[in-house]
Amino acid sequence: MALKKYTLKKLPTTGSVGDQLDEARFTIDYRERLNPAQYEAATATDGAYLIIAGAGSGKTHTLVYRVARLVEAGNDPRSILLLTFTRKAAREMLTRAEALLDDRCGRVQGGTFHSFANYTLRRYAKAAGIEPNFTILDQSDAEDAVNLIRSQSGLVKDKRRFPNKKTLYKCYSLSANTGREVEEIVETEYPHFLDEIDAILKIHEIFLQYKRKNGLLDYDDLLIYLRDFLFDLGDGAKSMLEGIKYVMIDEYQDTNRLQADIALGLTQLRRNIMVVGDDSQSIYSFRGADFKNIIDFPKLFPECEIIKLEENYRSTQYVLDFANALNETMLERYEKNLFTRMEGGEQPYVIAARNENLQSRFVVDKILELREEGESLSDIAVLFRSSFHSFDLEIELNKANIPFVKFGGMKFIETAHVKDVLAFLRVALNPVDMVSWYRILLLHEGVGPKTAQKILDLLATGAAHLKSDISAQPAAAKIPEKLHALFGLLHILHLKKTSPTEMAQMAIDYYFPLFQQAYDDYNRRKKDLEVFVNITENYDGLEGLIADMAIEPPIESVSDAGPEDEEDELVTLSTIHSAKGLEWRSVFVIYALDGFFPSTRSMRDPAQVEEERRLMYVASTRAKRRLFISYPMNIFDRESGTTLSKPSRFITSVPSDFVDGYLLEE
Repeated sequence: MALKKYTLKKLPTTGSVGDQLDEARFTIDYRERLNPAQYEAATATDGAYLIIAGAGSGKTHTLVYRVARLVEAGNDPRSILLLTFTRKAAREMLTRAEALLDDRCGRVQGGTFHSFANYTLRRYAKAAGIEPNFTILDQSDAEDAVNLIRSQSGLVKDKRRFPNKKTLYKCYSLSANTGREVEEIVETEYPHFLDEIDAILKIHEIFLQYKRKNGLLDYDDLLIYLRDFLFDLGDGAKSMLEGIKYVMIDEYQDTNRLQADIALGLTQLRRNIMVVGDDSQSIYSFRGADFKNIIDFPKLFPECEIIKLEENYRSTQYVLDFANALNETMLERYEKNLFTRMEGGEQPYVIAARNENLQSRFVVDKILELREEGESLSDIAVLFRSSFHSFDLEIELNKANIPFVKFGGMKFIETAHVKDVLAFLRVALNPVDMVSWYRILLLHEGVGPKTAQKILDLLATGAAHLKSDISAQPAAAKIPEKLHALFGLLHILHLKKTSPTEMAQMAIDYYFPLFQQAYDDYNRRKKDLEVFVNITENYDGLEGLIADMAIEPPIESVSDAGPEDEEDELVTLSTIHSAKGLEWRSVFVIYALDGFFPSTRSMRDPAQVEEERRLMYVASTRAKRRLFISYPMNIFDRESGTTLSKPSRFITSVPSDFVDGYLLEE
């Protein structure tokens, strides 16, 4: 009897056997609608997977198809858990999955880490060791609770400076999310408060007791209690985990230590997990995100398969070549090479300007040129490392009547400390500017609204004025002696016939002790004052400076404002952190020089330099067609005057073959 002949066919490494052998049973043609790498990720089922999703590679598209595929394969939608960083992202994915397949996808468990923690802890409160009717404190509530303890503890001495409620809560929250000790965070972020560390730690201890006693959980507690509940692995945790078959986590590079622990805790019974992210876009360490989570994922799940999404649907190859070259210089990374099928585009430009103002005028002129060529202002963005980098540009945009919206930080004159300095100069220009007078008076300790109003009345009636020294005026006795120096300064500024720069510097010298007293983070804010002095260099007289700075501030912040009219065209100004996930046809990256990008502070720590390198990668991959990177060759420094600057190490590390370099001169 002859033996039958069989053909052995090797199965792909992803997906279940049933899925691979009976592809025809699916109503959606996944292979047709996804590129090969996306298809591999969307059809992966049991096991651990790390999806390295390069910028613009269709990450959300892939996740939506995977959700639909898992549901269509017959899995209970409630056994699928999709964790994201915003409720909007989760809703968008599940809504798209419903539209792709059917309403079964709407029953998938989707939400943020915090919303999932809240749901789980209320359902299993007894097993988690808490009351089910606990109250959640939002950030403002938590800060107010800290402030109450701060005020009632008796630990804060009137004659000694002590961190305010926001600073205290930031230290406590960062400690919870990163696992670092509060003392280490104070030493790193607020070293000027180290002398108060015992009181800071005591307030933290009282705060924790206060929350436990009153059934209060802040956002950090939600994650801590969830983590502990999972790893205790009691009957409640086992019951919950038995109902979860597949775990999916988006933007994994942005997870903190607590969230990575939760990911591990969710997979104790089944190791079916897919995390999606891009190591090259890990830029939120200041919020507690840990770059090592995505790098070390294969150590936690040695059996995991890595799938790379490298086909880009956003940018031209010229932009991607620049981004790939940046990526190759990163010390720790996953190898990837972004490519596109799109044609055309322009090589990225690197522009060296003679000074800061020339850089701003170049950006304005180029925006106007692009507008004349038919490009919408809404398709143009200017990105920067720190909010104050755009201050000079904002003035030039207003001069050219180019409308813009700013994200990340505040517009120049909306920053309180810059408003303070401007108030001195406004009073010097107009001694009866009562709004500016009121602002200046309230800066002084011991001067409240009532005292300030009495002084304003003296000024309004002419009983006090800046025409002569206050000590020689009859009203001097009615003005607190501590304010006589203020009147003396304003008298000199009012009469002085000198440059706006010298006047601004005199105002800042007087203001600086008040500034240090008013803001716990004055070390970060003081750079803004240096930038302001630099801007005054462009003016011959105080009148022109004040006029140009008189930008009408919006009533609402950008985040609170409603959507703009669709017909309105606005150039986008944004910090790079706020631009992540967005895209524009033309992108300008300004102040690409060492000391600014990377910042001087970051240059002390190799890990921070690497994060800023990733920040440059994020900035460059926002561009679809055109990328302009600029830096001023001469920078004004308060201590050393005008100094030569060095282009950012990030752009000098990119081979010249990938950029067109230009020198900008008048």
